Amino acid sequence: MIEKQAIPYYNTGCNTNFNLSIYRQRSVHTMEQKKTRNTADFLVECLEEEGVHYIFGIPGEENLAVMDALEHSKIEFITVRHEQGAAFMADVYGRLTGKAGVCMATLGPGATNLITGVADADCDGAPLVAISGQVGTDKMHITAHQYLDLRAMFEPITRRAYTVVRPDTMAEITRLAFKYAEREKPGATFIDLPVNISKMPVADDEKPLQHKSILPETALESQIEAAASMISYAKNPVILAGSGVIRSKAAKQLTTFAEKLKLPVINTMMAKGAIPFDNKYSMWTVGIPMDDYQTKMLEKASLVIAVGYDIIEYAPAKWHLTNADIIHIDTMPADINKNYQPEVEVVGNIPNSLERIMAKAARLAEPKQFLDIRQKMVDEHESYAHDMAFPVKPQKALIDCRRVMGKDDIVISDVGANKVWIARHYNCYEPNTCLISNGFATMGIAVPGAISAKLVHPDKKVLAITGDAGFLMNVQEFETAYRLGTNFVILIFSDCSYGLIKWKQDMQYGHHQYVDFTNPDFVKLAESFHAIGYRITKTEDLLPTLKKAFQQNKPVIIDCPIDYDENMKLTEHLEELMKTL
Repeated sequence: MIEKQAIPYYNTGCNTNFNLSIYRQRSVHTMEQKKTRNTADFLVECLEEEGVHYIFGIPGEENLAVMDALEHSKIEFITVRHEQGAAFMADVYGRLTGKAGVCMATLGPGATNLITGVADADCDGAPLVAISGQVGTDKMHITAHQYLDLRAMFEPITRRAYTVVRPDTMAEITRLAFKYAEREKPGATFIDLPVNISKMPVADDEKPLQHKSILPETALESQIEAAASMISYAKNPVILAGSGVIRSKAAKQLTTFAEKLKLPVINTMMAKGAIPFDNKYSMWTVGIPMDDYQTKMLEKASLVIAVGYDIIEYAPAKWHLTNADIIHIDTMPADINKNYQPEVEVVGNIPNSLERIMAKAARLAEPKQFLDIRQKMVDEHESYAHDMAFPVKPQKALIDCRRVMGKDDIVISDVGANKVWIARHYNCYEPNTCLISNGFATMGIAVPGAISAKLVHPDKKVLAITGDAGFLMNVQEFETAYRLGTNFVILIFSDCSYGLIKWKQDMQYGHHQYVDFTNPDFVKLAESFHAIGYRITKTEDLLPTLKKAFQQNKPVIIDCPIDYDENMKLTEHLEELMKTL
């Protein structure tokens, strides 16, 4: 039977006695217990060995054997409302934990619905294992209902894709999938399980392979010495910190490294929190579509120390505009790019590399010109703290969000104009407290991502900040959020348009078209999901409304009209700023 709390479904036609578990949904097992252990049972055993806590997905005819095998497993199956939501939940789970999130779908359209979320995880460096059902192997050579060559479809967007064709390969394939998903650089893998294979018996002596984690090797001493020498004698060195700093848990070492050697640190969007934003050497976030304070700093740099930097997130052509030397510090060698050719590559465990370089390098002078630029950034940021113009300016909205969120609470950013403003104006103290998809940069991630974040960290506040367009792309998962009892807050920057595309059209063509739409009543929409909705009607109300929302015991939607006239004002401001810095 379904366990834990019961949540009524009001007068919606749903069974009001239907119990809802915070973590799982299980039906009464009315069939006779299986007498023979099969491949589906063995798969579940392998997933347990890998330490899987949740599987996000939707049951389907071709994965019924797996659903049955999960009935007596300690793994929680989270039933979602769309497979894309399942993939995004697994994606964010992987980013927050460093362990592969698992999503599951049936064959055909179920599996293809996973693709966007799987691609997002693969590009963003989030460990994820996707599993799908498939037609029987006896039908793969002919035209068959809902059959697609799923392995061929997933291969371009995963590190590895496998089809199980023998029960005795299940353990090896599962171990391979998790190995390639979780090793640096993490990403997605895919397992295709045909329905007839899932039901085949497995010998008693077949056992799951042991989960093993292998730490990155340490860098060569010659690399350490070369980097230390370049840093010691560089005129204007700057650190560019990327997502590898977060994944390798090197934030503490990076902060100490910067403080000891007096090095300014610029972080990418996916490396927010790599150094606390109030640290004097933190130069905040780079990566918005326009040149900003940070791009000017990189332009002035004589040496760029790229730590955990990933080309996919912020292309070198956008920042390496001079002849500045580059030091590459990462667990993996540098990608090949004509605009990114490091003089020194320090390849190995990032925390270890930073500590060893720090012990050999020395710098005395403060980076005065960069600290002066930083003060201009702080002054600009704080100038919006008391701006009560309405609709709410995005800068002011994010200042209020920062005030209500604790240092280790979590913001999930959707993709759109809101992402640009979050990158620029929501500053972080700690790693993994502001998650932005900036490799694949996929709209629709915020709501399912917030569900996953709340499952991983039930005691932290979770705030999903999204545009109205991104919110409606996966609004169906709001029902999942309510059913699971996850009490997070969704703040909708509402402007009735695809704001980022409108912004870019205005920048490039001087006008915009085909980007405007209407919205539902978001307050009534929240209530129809048995949740809570608030609408902001004056800017003074945003901060107290956020505080009230986090006191609720169910999901909350806040509809906040946003003043995206600020988009083009920012463009014009930055154009003038670049002439003066």
